[in-house]
Amino acid sequence: MKEYAFILLLLALFAILWFAFGARAQDRTFANPTYTNTPAHMIPEHAEKATFGGGCFWCVEAVFQRVNGVYAVVSGYAGGHVPDPTYRQVITGTTGHAEVIQVTFDPNEVRYEELLEIFFRTHDPTTLNRQGNDIGPQYRSIVLYESDAQRDSAEQVKARLDTAEIWPNPIVTEIVPLDVFYEAEEYHQNYFNRNPDQAYCQVVIVPKLRKFERLFDERFGR
Repeated sequence: MKEYAFILLLLALFAILWFAFGARAQDRTFANPTYTNTPAHMIPEHAEKATFGGGCFWCVEAVFQRVNGVYAVVSGYAGGHVPDPTYRQVITGTTGHAEVIQVTFDPNEVRYEELLEIFFRTHDPTTLNRQGNDIGPQYRSIVLYESDAQRDSAEQVKARLDTAEIWPNPIVTEIVPLDVFYEAEEYHQNYFNRNPDQAYCQVVIVPKLRKFERLFDERFGR
């Protein structure tokens, strides 16, 4: 009986060690420590921008950095009423801003509608002011459009996905015009690629990247 218990203990220990080291080693393949945004002078004039918020911007940034056709992804703040907000101000939930990312992309390689599809499907757009354990209006689901065409596309994609009943609850994503985008502090930029072993990255971001790869394999790159 003691031998049996000892074997079970060894198996449990092996499982814990594998999860801690073996699984983590596999997850490192998602990180790209050499990633850099395309320099502004190398981005063609026909490039467009899209701004989305779906919880912590580290998560959304990591997903869109891996979309083929994307030149650059910048984390920042938008949708609030306080000029030049800092991270410490935004996380109080009192500035009105959401954590967002601004994507510069080639519309000849990836359409805005495709970016919207990726955005909606890689976070939960049905939870109000919340993504998982990240709670507050700064983590709300939001699309900030720069043109009537982007607004129409966002509303159409939202309506189509709502009708498809992918989630048990209705989509609550805000669709509002972009006023000002404020770039976040440097230490927030390219966060996952620079900190792949950080606990939040492993527990929250890696599953999102797995989901993105599974749902949009043809768009997964970089």
